[in-house]
Amino acid sequence: MLITILRIAGSLGLFVYGMRLLSDSLQRAAGDSLQRILNRLTGNRFSALLSGLFLTVLVQSSSASTVMIISFVNASLLSLVQAVGMIMGANIGTTLTGWIVAIFGFQVDVSSAALPAIGIGSALVFGKKLRGKAMGEALVGFGILFLGLMYLRDSVPDIQDHPELLETIGRLSDLGFLSTLIFVGVGTVLTIAVQSSSAAIAITLTMAYSGWIDFPTAAAIVLGENIGTTITANIAAFAGRTEARRAARAHILFNVAGVAWMIVVLPYALELVTFIVPAPAGDPLGVLPTRLAVFHTLFNVVNSALWIGFVDLLVKAAERIVPAAPKVERAPSDLPEAPYRAPVDPRDIGRAPELYLVEIRKELVSMSRHVGRMLGQVSEILEEDDPAVVQSSFDWMERWEDYIDGVREELQRLLAAFSMEALSRHGAAAVSAYMRCVNELERVADACYVLARELEKVSRKKWSFHNKARKGLVSCARMAQELYDLAVSSLYPSTRLELEAGRLRRRQLDERREELRKEARKRIQKDGHLKSELSFIDFLSEFEHVAGYSVNIMEAMEPVKREEHPGGQP
Repeated sequence: MLITILRIAGSLGLFVYGMRLLSDSLQRAAGDSLQRILNRLTGNRFSALLSGLFLTVLVQSSSASTVMIISFVNASLLSLVQAVGMIMGANIGTTLTGWIVAIFGFQVDVSSAALPAIGIGSALVFGKKLRGKAMGEALVGFGILFLGLMYLRDSVPDIQDHPELLETIGRLSDLGFLSTLIFVGVGTVLTIAVQSSSAAIAITLTMAYSGWIDFPTAAAIVLGENIGTTITANIAAFAGRTEARRAARAHILFNVAGVAWMIVVLPYALELVTFIVPAPAGDPLGVLPTRLAVFHTLFNVVNSALWIGFVDLLVKAAERIVPAAPKVERAPSDLPEAPYRAPVDPRDIGRAPELYLVEIRKELVSMSRHVGRMLGQVSEILEEDDPAVVQSSFDWMERWEDYIDGVREELQRLLAAFSMEALSRHGAAAVSAYMRCVNELERVADACYVLARELEKVSRKKWSFHNKARKGLVSCARMAQELYDLAVSSLYPSTRLELEAGRLRRRQLDERREELRKEARKRIQKDGHLKSELSFIDFLSEFEHVAGYSVNIMEAMEPVKREEHPGGQP
């Protein structure tokens, strides 16, 4: 018995590993396309459903795809309505696993397909083209998946050798409606235990094919697996934002409501499937996997069709279950309330690294906005004469500079985790660019802090700038802000970077800075205030740094933008 259990566990391990390898390889082969699809996702619930279906077909796990959907909501990449639509699509997409198992596991000579797939895939892996390597690994994953199915099918013992278990299952199956509820519970527990709806489906179909369970029992277990697959996403959303927890609860509501109405009409549904897939003479068990695949697909398609018009109702129910947190009045200074916390757990990145890069880009945009506010604050301090206001602004700047330091550390830690994954060419270029952008944004924040500190010192010591010098600083600050805003626009996926425009702005700022430096030297020679003029020159140097960091951001993002707009058009 122990050997049998270990063989089944090993077969499942091969199956899950093959599916993971297949998923990762397909993501690398189409990583940039995936990001464009997600970026263009609209509020239309139907397009969201199709996106969720496509995502789940790619990652081959509704648990994994819904965890990603929840994390996208947590990062404000998706609205709650979009997330519910994608979850519906994920439920349909996961039915592909049942078809793979039913067709390749029981109706095709798996060994004749697995070994050629691994052979062809291995040849592609050693090729020179990155996309070819990814497709080669996908074929190897297919082959390993098929081998896992073959071993799983052969590892399940003959039910006739275990009459006592057959008798127990028979007793549980003769309790009418209670039997259905029991086996729905079994399916729920099974999916929670193996933490993979795909593996749970494979087990169920194999047991049905081997004669351990009949069609009604297997169908009830499949319904339970639709409930069990929601647990992983709810665990992932436990510590997330309110919207993320609402999306997870909507997932439970949607699946439980679907299972509830299906239990009521289950006998009629089974008759319909039996009519669609009649059993051939002499092979009553061989048709069960196909019937279960049809049942699973029909259930999720019909359930989604019934609820697609009531997404708003699901959203409102989720909002009632997870009420909004009480609003906390923020201080007028708008200081960061807590240290930065990344929205992505490094342990989750391996699920779909290409898609999680979308979140990192969103965090970069958020970081750039905070730094932009700091740069804008410098311009305001330059035009402020009240020492108390200058001191308050400096304190504000100091807090935000500490916060940005924390953002840099967290994002660098995440990007280091991405660098450990096998990424597409676009993904690898993005990780490298984001690493550099994080550092450059933090340097801009440091420059803003230095400027604020110098202004605070000038105000505290009551130094005075020549009126022309102060106006010159204000003009430099505005030019630096314009250049920084141009650099930040390169972080947005929907725009194409024009690097030459940024370089032109920097040259203009450099020319203006040199003019102001010459004027400062002349004022020093005419017995001007030495300390204030030297401080003035220091300010010009910091604006020069801001300009340099901004151009560095544009240069870092240029390869990524070329990948996103290969034709040169936005």
